[in-house]
Amino acid sequence: MAMVNKLNFNKAFAWGITLNVVYILIEAFYGLVIHSMSLIADAGHNLSDVLGLLLAWGATYLAKSSATSKRTYGFRKSTILAAMFNSIILLIVVGGISIEAIRKFLNPQPIQGKTMMLVAGIGVLVNGLTALFFFKGKEKDLNIKAAFLHMASDAGVSLGVALAGLIIIFTGWMWVDPLISILILVVITIGTWDVLKKSLLLSMDAVPEHINPEEVRDYLRNLPGVMEVHDFHIWAMSTSEYALTAHLNIPVPESNDNFLTETAEALNNKFGISHTTIQIENDRTHYGENHNCPP
Repeated sequence: MAMVNKLNFNKAFAWGITLNVVYILIEAFYGLVIHSMSLIADAGHNLSDVLGLLLAWGATYLAKSSATSKRTYGFRKSTILAAMFNSIILLIVVGGISIEAIRKFLNPQPIQGKTMMLVAGIGVLVNGLTALFFFKGKEKDLNIKAAFLHMASDAGVSLGVALAGLIIIFTGWMWVDPLISILILVVITIGTWDVLKKSLLLSMDAVPEHINPEEVRDYLRNLPGVMEVHDFHIWAMSTSEYALTAHLNIPVPESNDNFLTETAEALNNKFGISHTTIQIENDRTHYGENHNCPP
């Protein structure tokens, strides 16, 4: 039984990408004009955000493609790959900007604090508005949630750049600009590494982080007549769809024709697992020593 996500984020992606592209052009231009490494660093980060939004948008479209005889799951997993590739791209961008930020830190240049504050302030509005576009679906799709969190954090980053401009206005400390940019890159790296780790694990069919496999196993084990649960697997088909396979040992099956349907519905409602395959067994004679899955 599949749970279909009816929310359509095409307009959210389109508006988010458009607003960010316009802002990147403004931010990069003024960053070069006033020699602000913080603005340039944030512009590079926002560029990676646009690439990330494009990847997420494309993956969302591909995930809806129909299955075929050779692609029985369609392109559902493209949402996981999009998150992984987006993280890799972002880490590459961070590496390049870090080199320039260190150079600016060792040799600070005069910066117009007011211009820096104004441009960063626009970034707070653009990133904050883009994050709101994805607020409605952040609890139902990990891909959408990642986009929301990314843009919300960007709004905070832009706020930090604006703060650097304010400090420069009142103190004249030009080294604050590259220092803020380095701190921004550290925050970005921490968040990006977490996304990369999670997406890599999901690509290898690890149990999704928000699902407790022991709770699911206990639920199945406590079903009427179930003596044992084995060949038990949970994995992500995409960032919003999760699957389960399990063998239930029921020595004396009860006469309930709706057992499998009710169990699938319960797994969907309780744990968000929308694709289930359950096999009922009356004995364990076929379960040999060659199985390499958890008991």
